[in-house]
Amino acid sequence: MVPKIGIIICSQRTPRAGLQIGKAIFSDLEGSDSVEKNTVTLSLIDLAEWNLPMYNEPVMPSQIQSSGQQYVHEQTRRWSEEIASCAGFVFVTPQYNWGYPASVKNAIDYLYHEWEGKPAMIVSYGGHGGGKAAGQLKQVLCGVRMRPVERMVGLTFPSKDVLMGAAEGCELDLSFWERERTEVVGVFGEMVNFLFDEA
Repeated sequence: MVPKIGIIICSQRTPRAGLQIGKAIFSDLEGSDSVEKNTVTLSLIDLAEWNLPMYNEPVMPSQIQSSGQQYVHEQTRRWSEEIASCAGFVFVTPQYNWGYPASVKNAIDYLYHEWEGKPAMIVSYGGHGGGKAAGQLKQVLCGVRMRPVERMVGLTFPSKDVLMGAAEGCELDLSFWERERTEVVGVFGEMVNFLFDEA
């Protein structure tokens, strides 16, 4: 079976720029060699659609060995199945106040074994590119024993006006990130190679 890579849109804000940016990254990666050659497939995972409550399972995720029997809530079981079905992940995250959104930390903390050992990459965005959020998120991914690639790509809004428009949910012309989006595709290729090198 062809491995599936989940593209996780980490923002749940309303309005938000995350959905536009995540879909643009998804589209770019659809044109990558790895996808066109059917080495991997892609799946878009929007945390706003999942709308997970703050973690409410009675057992620590690292102690759960069988999700079908040990998770209490149906939504948790479905989230477990979604993440378990992917072989790797691309996290597309904004930076809020020097950090990443609580929504993605909560989504990660729901599970443990479903993330463990899988490669990941981080694409951040913000007024200064989101590097602080990306660095913190990378630490968390290592904490659940994922294998994030070294390179992270930061997307910096070109002006305060564009940043404010993005925060208000305005339609964006993302051509100003042409170089960075090309870099995302390159890092994605590294992550896919990592997936198969470690197989």
